[in-house]
Amino acid sequence: QVQLVESGGGSVQAGGSLRLSCAISGSTNWCFMSWYRQAPGKGREFVSLINSDGYPNYADSVKGRFTISQDNAKNTLFLQMNSLKPEDTATYYCKARCRSIDYWGQGTPVTVSS
Repeated sequence: QVQLVESGGGSVQAGGSLRLSCAISGSTNWCFMSWYRQAPGKGREFVSLINSDGYPNYADSVKGRFTISQDNAKNTLFLQMNSLKPEDTATYYCKARCRSIDYWGQGTPVTVSS
């Protein structure tokens, strides 16, 4: 069983920055970590992931602005978000995919005003 708890969301003006954290507990061997988001009235969409080789992958909409990382102990997943735009407004979710089972956090809301 894996537990995920996101934090760091909030309200910011366009052009600002936020750093999201995802505290990870439980057995995370064979898990791949990623971030998703869901804007009001829309479906959940992929934002970023760390692949099996430890390299990041990003959605085109956030490439060059967002950076995914993980602490050395792999207890925390981060998402550094710079140059935020109003269209980045969404609830951001941390996901762990472990042997084909998906675990989700409760989400942390981000609001970007113009």
